[in-house]
Amino acid sequence: MPATFESWTHGRGERFYAIALMALTVVCFTGLDSCAKLLSPHLPALEIAWARYMAAAVVAAGATRVYARPRILLSHRPGLQALRSGLLLGSTICNFVALRRLQLAETSTIAFLSPIFIAALAGPLLGEWPGRARVIAIGLSFAGVVAATRPGTAGFDPLVIVSVMGALCGAGYSLATRGLAGRDSGQTTLLWTQAAGVMALTPLLPWVWVSPGDGWGWGLMFLMGAFGALGHALLIKAHKLAPASVLAPFAYTQLVWMILSGLILFGDRPPASTLLGAALVVGCGLFLLGRERGGDAK
Repeated sequence: MPATFESWTHGRGERFYAIALMALTVVCFTGLDSCAKLLSPHLPALEIAWARYMAAAVVAAGATRVYARPRILLSHRPGLQALRSGLLLGSTICNFVALRRLQLAETSTIAFLSPIFIAALAGPLLGEWPGRARVIAIGLSFAGVVAATRPGTAGFDPLVIVSVMGALCGAGYSLATRGLAGRDSGQTTLLWTQAAGVMALTPLLPWVWVSPGDGWGWGLMFLMGAFGALGHALLIKAHKLAPASVLAPFAYTQLVWMILSGLILFGDRPPASTLLGAALVVGCGLFLLGRERGGDAK
């Protein structure tokens, strides 16, 4: 009995530590998006995305020690790996483009549509058809985004469509990740993700490069890279200590930090409709996550 109790408390301690790391991860990613929004009036979205991928690639190389065992780069499904990496790259670029005019609260609310898109697309793509409760949750989530973005009014920005496309790419990325389960190791997938972004964007830099100018611009680029590097390092560590199903609900705390960052850095005060829409999207996402963990398909 003492050994069982000790292992139980040790397991709980690891999970609490992993949750704390996940909470810090979303703070870092909020910092990353905030820096990207500060840079967006001055630099092209492709250049900002390149800086983000380069920093993440450095972290991935260090975490996997690929320089000591290059065979880890070999994939059993290179086509699916390339598709998955391309979808994440599309999601990143769409997000950085949308950040030029949308509030952080709006982009984060739309980004949380990804689990909803996954539930909707899992049927035709994976044969995992949603039941009545999930269909209702999907409908309410889209109603939340409509409330948050106010289409048909003077407050609607067409870049909302770009942000939604980014969420759709994010959903495809997650579904492709499911398809790779059991085929490639997590380390191989991590390296492909970052390397693909760097390889795709680096050749484009001479055509889009704009000097960040003074020390302020370079400092923001460095800070964005640091946030991205630290965030990915924390995320990798958190997923080593606890399963994704335990950590996923705490990703939604990013919305709080995004609202605070938007208020402090940009003076953005989300209207009540945005907050209501965000609450609907987050609530439905958590509902779907709970049913996923419980194995309930209805």
